[in-house]
Amino acid sequence: GTLRGYDQASNLILEQSHERIFSEDEGVIQNPLGLYIIRGDNVAVVGELDLEEDGRRDLNSIRAAPLLPISH
Repeated sequence: GTLRGYDQASNLILEQSHERIFSEDEGVIQNPLGLYIIRGDNVAVVGELDLEEDGRRDLNSIRAAPLLPISH
């Protein structure tokens, strides 16, 4: 998503967020999520995306195993 705001506790406001779902059988599916407010204690890494480079990727040709669920 696009970073729209943050505060001293590293809480983030993201808009136009989406999730990329990977599959071994078909290409990457992008699931639109919209506006997200994320608590700072759930943030591990924040980075910048090169939109030009990302636009050149053919997401339909990428295959990958989905991540396993986290269990405690």
